[in-house]
Amino acid sequence: MKAEIHPDYHSITVKMTDGTEFKTRSTYGKEGDVLALDIDPKSHPAWTGGQQQLMDRGGRVSKFQKRFAGLTK
Repeated sequence: MKAEIHPDYHSITVKMTDGTEFKTRSTYGKEGDVLALDIDPKSHPAWTGGQQQLMDRGGRVSKFQKRFAGLTK
């Protein structure tokens, strides 16, 4: 392996949408950083069966719906 070409691999904390946290190793950020998730397996419709709604961060969903509202019959 060539030296100095791989990103730094270190420990971070991942914070789930319900507030629970776990430690893992990643190339994200720097040692000790916290990665806060907006969507995770506890809140994403693909894992929950579509029973929960996605949070509209910054109006992106409503902007998409307004832009493409006329495409369906």
